[in-house]
Amino acid sequence: MLGPLLLTASRSDRLRRIVAASPLTRSTVDRFVAGEGLEDCLTAVRSLTAAGLDVTLDHLGEDVTDRAAATATRDAYLRLLDELAPLGLGGRAEVSVKLSAFGQALGEGGHDIALEGARRVAEAATAIGTTVNLDMEDHTTVDSTLAILDELRRDHPGTSPVIQSYLFRSEDDCRRLAAPGSRVRLVKGAYKEPAHVAFQDKAEVDRAYVRCLRILMEGGGHPMIGSHDPRLIEITRDLARRTGREAGSYEFQMLYGIRTAEQHRLVGEGERVRVYVPYGTDWYGYYMRRLAERPANLLFFLRSFVPGA
Repeated sequence: MLGPLLLTASRSDRLRRIVAASPLTRSTVDRFVAGEGLEDCLTAVRSLTAAGLDVTLDHLGEDVTDRAAATATRDAYLRLLDELAPLGLGGRAEVSVKLSAFGQALGEGGHDIALEGARRVAEAATAIGTTVNLDMEDHTTVDSTLAILDELRRDHPGTSPVIQSYLFRSEDDCRRLAAPGSRVRLVKGAYKEPAHVAFQDKAEVDRAYVRCLRILMEGGGHPMIGSHDPRLIEITRDLARRTGREAGSYEFQMLYGIRTAEQHRLVGEGERVRVYVPYGTDWYGYYMRRLAERPANLLFFLRSFVPGA
C-alpha cells in the first residue's frame, strides 16, 4: 500500500516543499543523489569510472511548465557535456534525459520543443563520442518518446530508450527495438499507472520483465538491464550463456547508492555495469520514487528523523 501512496506523493507540490525544506532529509537524499551541483556530479563520475564502472548522468527535473525552463534544462545538459569532454570517457559516460523536462508536456508544440532540445543534446553528445538515453515516464508519454527516438536515431543511432516492463504494450515495443545496433534499457517501471495499461501485481511485473528481457537478449541489439533484483541478474547471465552473448554485448544498470557492493562484484566478474547518477536541485520526484520501490529505502528515510538512529 505504501508504494502507490509514495508515487502519488511524488507529484505533490505541497509535500515537495515540506520535504525539500527539511534539513533532516539531506543525509538520505545524499544516498541516492550525487549532489546538487555539476562539480558534485563530476566527482562521482571520476570515482565510479576509476573503479571500473560506467555511468549515465541525469540532471534532475521533470514536468516543466514553460519554455524557459525547458531551455534551461537543455543548457544544463550542454554544460555537463562540455565538462565531460576533457575526461575522455567517451561512451563510458552517457547522459539520460527526461523529455518532460525538455517541454514535452507543454501542450501544442511540446513534442517539437522537446525534440529540438534533445537533438541539441544528442549533437553535443555525439561530438564527444557518447550518446543519449531517453528516460521513459508515464504511459501517456510513450508514443511521443518513441517518435522522438526514431527522429534522433537518424543522425545519432546510439540514442537509446527505456522500456518499462509493467506496461502491457512493452513486449511489442521490445520486439520492434531488438534490432542490430539498438541499445535499450529495460526497467520494471516507477510510475503509478492505471490497471487498464499496466500490470499491478509485482509477480506479474516480474514475469513481464523476463519476457521482455528474453526478447532483447535473443535480438540483435544491446540490452541494458536496469534491475537490482538478484534473481533477474542471474536470469540475464543465464540467457547470455544460452544465446552466446559475450560480456560487453549487454550491460547491467543500477542506481547510484543502491547495491554498490553488487555493482563492484559484477564488474570483478567481467560484467559491464553502468551506474545511473542523478544530480541537481530538483531531486524530490526522483527521490520519492526510490522510496516507493523498496520498503528498505523508506525505513532508511524514516530513521533519519530519529536522533541517534
